[in-house]
Amino acid sequence: MTTRKIGINTDFIGQEISFEEGYRAVKEAGFEAVFVCDFIEETTERHIVAAKAEGLCFDTLHADWATINNMWSEGDEGERFLEKMKATVALCTKHHIPTVIVHLSSGENPPHVNEKGASRFHMLVAEAASKGVKIAFENQRKLDHLAYFMEYYRQSETVGFCWDTGHESCFTMGKIDFMSLYGERLCALHIHDNNKIYNDDAHLIPFDAQIDFSRVAQKIRESGYEGTLMLELKRHAYAHLSVKDFLRRAYLAAAKLRNMIDG
Repeated sequence: MTTRKIGINTDFIGQEISFEEGYRAVKEAGFEAVFVCDFIEETTERHIVAAKAEGLCFDTLHADWATINNMWSEGDEGERFLEKMKATVALCTKHHIPTVIVHLSSGENPPHVNEKGASRFHMLVAEAASKGVKIAFENQRKLDHLAYFMEYYRQSETVGFCWDTGHESCFTMGKIDFMSLYGERLCALHIHDNNKIYNDDAHLIPFDAQIDFSRVAQKIRESGYEGTLMLELKRHAYAHLSVKDFLRRAYLAAAKLRNMIDG
């Protein structure tokens, strides 16, 4: 296989550093791919344009997630949220981004899987499929929402799995081996470290805390996934570092993980 790309989330760009300087620094650090965690259509599009100007790849787009539980609720809020999710697909189509990352629930007590919410997610999947965009459902605190859709779309090429290493460690405390369940459907990664404290989703650079990245490397290797190794980090945890030093440190950690996976 060719050397897989290394990527990073770039939400800090446009805040403490300009779009042009920020994406230039990302490129200079060695990264080849990027994404942003928070979906605000106009701002997200500006990230995409600035990244592509530096020759960086946007191979995933993260759909809005903060109020994702609205998708399961009766009424106008759920319908408005579905339209926002469809806008993510439209932006992918416009900029030739192949995959949308989608959360299915939020918090410790989300609504149960129900007919109204399921129908909205089915509409989202159908909309994405019609535009040639893949949906990658991401592991959160609850298995039931994810299990429902992964089973429903078990024979579909339009739905896959996004493994978030940090969520598995601090939301389900390692009690659910998501890659054993869905590793063969892996189509995206969110890689970060934490101290295995419940709900402490620290988003640290790999090897800075307590996740066993030898296991992470093994799971990725066994899955056969050959796509981007995408970091999802919180910049404020490294506020003592300059942007360039933060990016370089993050890249070296991801390169170490890549070497563990691919040799």
